[in-house]
Amino acid sequence: MTSTVEQLIGATVCKSVTVKAGAERAFQVFTAGIDSWWPRTHHIGKSPMTKAVIEGRVGGRCYSEQVDGSECDWGQVLEWEPPRRFVLAWQITHEWGYEPDLAKASEVEVRFTPVADGSTRVDVEHRHFERHGAGGVAMKTAVDAPGGWGTILELFAAVADKGE
Repeated sequence: MTSTVEQLIGATVCKSVTVKAGAERAFQVFTAGIDSWWPRTHHIGKSPMTKAVIEGRVGGRCYSEQVDGSECDWGQVLEWEPPRRFVLAWQITHEWGYEPDLAKASEVEVRFTPVADGSTRVDVEHRHFERHGAGGVAMKTAVDAPGGWGTILELFAAVADKGE
């Protein structure tokens, strides 16, 4: 009999959206502009979130700034290839806390593919849930549920579609 963790090997959550923006603008809105669309309810800090940040470089932090003045890390940039793609370590536990060990973090890859009409297809692939151990199933379920990556992409698209 296989364990739940073994069953997660190769499991992914994939969501896509097409936005009315070129790849460069879509990449900028998703990364440098994340604070303009990321929901204030989606954070793991101890007080309300005031700002979401992705530092645009390999090794860059993904974090939120909180009302109480603290910062709360939630990821790290693993690959940075603007305006084509980036990969983040998802350092959030299934109990919505911070996981400092990269070996226990899942990954989120975001790809930006130009479409002939000038729009861009944005694909999110969340993978390596097995790294979360026993919490992997709960994490996969959460990011695939309403309020997860599908909702996140809708919020991103609303801002990216507004134009420059």
